[in-house]
Amino acid sequence: MPGSRTGGPPVQRAVRRPAVPRPRRENPLRTLHTRARKAWDRPLTAYYLILGGSALITVLGLVMVYSASQITALQMSLPGSYFFRKQLLAAAIGTVLLLVASRMPVKLHRALAYPILAGAVFLMVLVQVPGIGVEVNGNQNWIALGGSFQVQPSEFGKLALVLWGADLLARKQDKRLLGQWKHMLVPLVPAAFMLLGLIMLGGDMGTAIILTAILFGLLWLAGAPTRMFAGVLSVAALLGVLLIRTSPNRMARLACLGATEPQSGPVDCWQAVHGIYALASGGIFGSGLGASVEKWGQLPEAHTDFIFAVTGEELGLAGTLSVLALFAALGYAGIRVAGRTEDPFVRYAAGGVTTWIMAQAVINIGAVLGLLPIAGVPLPLFSYGGSALLPTMFAIGLLIAFAREDPAARMALAMRQPRFGKKRNGGPQRPRRWNTMRRRA
Repeated sequence: MPGSRTGGPPVQRAVRRPAVPRPRRENPLRTLHTRARKAWDRPLTAYYLILGGSALITVLGLVMVYSASQITALQMSLPGSYFFRKQLLAAAIGTVLLLVASRMPVKLHRALAYPILAGAVFLMVLVQVPGIGVEVNGNQNWIALGGSFQVQPSEFGKLALVLWGADLLARKQDKRLLGQWKHMLVPLVPAAFMLLGLIMLGGDMGTAIILTAILFGLLWLAGAPTRMFAGVLSVAALLGVLLIRTSPNRMARLACLGATEPQSGPVDCWQAVHGIYALASGGIFGSGLGASVEKWGQLPEAHTDFIFAVTGEELGLAGTLSVLALFAALGYAGIRVAGRTEDPFVRYAAGGVTTWIMAQAVINIGAVLGLLPIAGVPLPLFSYGGSALLPTMFAIGLLIAFAREDPAARMALAMRQPRFGKKRNGGPQRPRRWNTMRRRA
């Protein structure tokens, strides 16, 4: 190796290493979107959304029923927790029904379709018998059970129409008969109109609207042609206009849309306007739980049909948006269960239950916001009323059972290991290894 010109040792030059490209920084928003999408695509997402969403709505509803009903109970010379205790009892019974429905196989649900329909029709006929039916707020749709307990059979008619209609359409699809108009409409539409007639005999148009929405949801899921769907919708709309025009009470409710004063001309819009007042005075975070002013006699039906207004006044915009988000999650989960199954009965029943709950929530909240006429329907799982809560919680149990029946969800549930005790295969459970911050040598 030759030396340098000065006679010294040769100078060794550093070898240049090839430049290593820096790792590209990922967009945090894109990473978050990817993780959220993976979480939504998990097999048990619908199962947890239905279970958690319905539980949160029910618990929050119990809190708001207790807050909104205290003044009404005291004005009736009753204990302040009177309505809350009755709602808590109904929620406990509904929880048992939910657990039973969630563990029942699909075949048993289909077997119960006809008995539930027959029982609902029988009770709805009894409502019209003098001495048995009870009139509440101008509607004779109740049966007294003794004491202060009453039952509204039309609420169970919603569940009956969902189960029976889903079973009927599933059997016709198996026989490939839904391509014919007569098999798609008969006997589904006549049976639904029979239930609607029994309900309208008592004057409860709000429940009739929900049943009509369930009917349209079943026809939509069955693939009804646009002409058939438009024809049935036109007939229903014509009957609805006729029923509204022939009732001064319903015309008055329609005239209160967009009212800002309690006395809008000859029409009394007290309830609609004070519902808007309650929402407007809540602000972002509300006046505080129990601090509502409108529930002190200003807002009628504060713990039933207009409990959403009290929620907005006490919990503010944050509380109302939370309730809307829970219902949106419940609706998404129901649509996902209906869309991912290959069982036609599960698809029709899950779609019918989702249509029922979402339509009723939209009608109730729309009436409180002044966007829709006041129909007198409660907010599902939230408002006071055991007759509405029991069949709704059974329907939620249906959705949970259908979510568990998905093959991917069933496999995921089978792979889950309990934290304590033994494995499901009978062997002892391994101790859980926890990761620490210490690096291994």
